[in-house]
Amino acid sequence: MVATACNGGGLLCYKVLSVSMMLILLLRSGLVEPAAAACSVDAIYSFGDSIADTGNLLREGPVGFFASIGSYPYGQTLRKPTGRCSDGLLIIDYFAMALNLSLVSPYLDKGADFASGVNFAVAGATALDRSVLLLSGVMAPPASVPLSSQLDWFKSHLNATCPSQEDCTKKLAGALFLVGEIGGNDYNYGFLQGTRSIQAMKAYVPQVINAIMDVAKEVIELGATQIIIPGNFPIGCSPSYLSLFSVSGSGDDLDNRGCLKSYNAFAQHHNEQLQAAIDGLRKANTDVTIVYADYYGAFMHLLDHASLLGFDQGALLHACCGAGGAYNFNMNMMCGAPGTSTCADPARRVSWDGIHLTQQAYRAIALSLLMEGFAQPADAVQEIWSC
Repeated sequence: MVATACNGGGLLCYKVLSVSMMLILLLRSGLVEPAAAACSVDAIYSFGDSIADTGNLLREGPVGFFASIGSYPYGQTLRKPTGRCSDGLLIIDYFAMALNLSLVSPYLDKGADFASGVNFAVAGATALDRSVLLLSGVMAPPASVPLSSQLDWFKSHLNATCPSQEDCTKKLAGALFLVGEIGGNDYNYGFLQGTRSIQAMKAYVPQVINAIMDVAKEVIELGATQIIIPGNFPIGCSPSYLSLFSVSGSGDDLDNRGCLKSYNAFAQHHNEQLQAAIDGLRKANTDVTIVYADYYGAFMHLLDHASLLGFDQGALLHACCGAGGAYNFNMNMMCGAPGTSTCADPARRVSWDGIHLTQQAYRAIALSLLMEGFAQPADAVQEIWSC
């Protein structure tokens, strides 16, 4: 399966395939215990939103879109809800497993030992502070924890766990930082509330990029030496966007995959600006490994190889858990609410609840990022995961 999918990946694919084949075993399996072999990374520190949150919002008190994440069917593949916005594991979980680390605990889990790092990501989080969004009439949920607040949590954690600055620097030098995915909600709140057009939302992109870069620069100043900064997903392929913005009977804005071209173009615009900023950050910090994770490309790769990867070709853009309609998504009846239902086999679906993906989709994307050239530079990825 992997070799066939790589045929379209070119030379980069074969270069990345030299990483230990244990990655394949980890990403194909379910939740497994970390192996004994040591890797070059001994901890992960994560900032982001629901794509990476492993339980922070659950401990804060989920509301609105996220009200159901603490109960079934969320977490059903893991046989218990964990606060992850999926039926099971997320990309960050597969990153940790491939590094032989335990799953990274959420910062608000005060009973955790944080031996494998700390996850500061919070579902619903934005790159920009809530007050900045409010100035333009965009409402973020009251419980939203923006990127700046997550950075404050990180600093508090360091103050509480580092005996000295020297100890802290040494600790961070052996860690992997995930700064994102973040920024998607800054756009989602504007689009889904109907308050902003695509053209108007483009004005936010430089501010969002600057917020991401500010955090990346700060963690570098604190001692980070290995950073991954992901781009945004193709939102035009999301059942939520398709159900709200595709015009019945009109295919003018739909591409050959059935995705909204205009909203995907917006996501690509964000990603292009982000990559340009990352290039500048690399030039200013030549001693730091900075990887761009192409979530957009990895997701499209999944759609294009869906049958090969075991997904239901006829339901690629349909939510597994929802309340019916063309895409099985209803903004007023989110997954877990009375009147919603769950598909028979989430492992054959890409979208979990119309906004987030299934465990199986996250696993496929993680594999593409680590082994199929969708995270760049590929040699840096190979070095990080050289266990």
